[in-house]
Order: sequence, then C-alpha cells, then structure tokens
Amino acid sequence: MAWMETERQALVQTLHGTDRDAPTLCGGWNVSRLLAHLVLRDQEPWKLVGDILRRDPPGREKALGVLVEEARTDAGYRALVDRFAAGPAAWSPVGWGGDAANLIEYVVHHEDIRRGGGDVPPRELPRGEEAELRRRLPVMAKLLYLRSPVGVVLELPTGEQTRVRGGEKYVTVSGAIVELVLHTLGRRKNARVDIAGDFEAQRAFARFTSP
Repeated sequence: MAWMETERQALVQTLHGTDRDAPTLCGGWNVSRLLAHLVLRDQEPWKLVGDILRRDPPGREKALGVLVEEARTDAGYRALVDRFAAGPAAWSPVGWGGDAANLIEYVVHHEDIRRGGGDVPPRELPRGEEAELRRRLPVMAKLLYLRSPVGVVLELPTGEQTRVRGGEKYVTVSGAIVELVLHTLGRRKNARVDIAGDFEAQRAFARFTSP
C-alpha cells in the first residue's frame, strides 16, 4: 500500500474528531472547506480549476461552497469525510500520481487542520512514511526555493543535509521532516525549524519567506 493511503487513513481519523467549523492554516478555509478541497482534488479536479479560473477569493469558492453547504449538518460532514476516505476514482489522474502527487499534499493539509487551532504536539509518523517524505521533498523544495536570494540547505535531526538551492551564501533550515515539509510549502510561522547562516543571508532569506 502506498504511504499516501496510510496518511489518508490518519487524516480521516483526525477529520472525524475535528469540528467542521474549526480554523485551519489555509487562510479563509475552515475544516469543511479544506475537506471539500481534498474531495474535489481526488474526484472532480476540473471543478477546482473552475474556482481558480474564476479567481474566487479564499472562503468563497463556488465549487467548494457546494460541498461545504452539504456538510453543514453532522450527517453531511460525516458523508463528506467518507467520500475522502474512499479515495480517488480509478480513472482519476490524481490517483495515478501515487505518493509523488499526494503524500506531501495529505501531510501538509493534515497539519493545516491539526495546527489551525493553535500549538499541538508533533505527530510520530511511521518510519517508512518519513523515509518517503525525505525522498520526495527535495524535488519539490528545489522548485519552491528556486527564487530564494541565497542558497538553502535542509537538515534533518540526524545531521543529514540536502542542498536544494545553490548560492555563495546560504542558510540551513533544520528540523524534523514534517517541519521541513511545512516550511517548504509556506507554513513558515507554524513550522518548528531553526534557521542558521550569516546575518546577511538570514535577513535576505527572511524577506523571501515573509508573507
């Protein structure tokens, strides 16, 4: 079984135990709206494209709003969680992408929900899932740090380092793999990381990572 399915199952458990109106780390999205995003991404991705093309503001997306309305009741919310638990349809290109397309997405949104209401203890992931995240993250990080004005090195607690952006001056972003994933994907205020480097490099990187 792909690790994305392990993460999906863990996310489903969290969703069942979370208030559908609770905030998340995704600005303008409560838990129901983030769940609606996950369901449409898996099962009807063209509807998400419609929201993007219309430039619907966060929290007012037309396609997501339909599912959010259906989840206004406890029964409706449980049904929407069950749709996500069922996974993508066999023909869905999202499903074909496996861990490469979905594992980091699920981990990040899982933490968006867990940390939306405040500070929570970090989760302990299976070793195999952590290893898969370590394997997948550098590819994404090289894209997302591409415009950094300084080099970027990601460092795990073991001391293992991966340079994801070259540069004469650089910063080192250190933390557990989930925290590095969150920082890479823009959840910088909520990622438990340490950033080291000379003063000028850190200042330039801080400007780059500021909202």
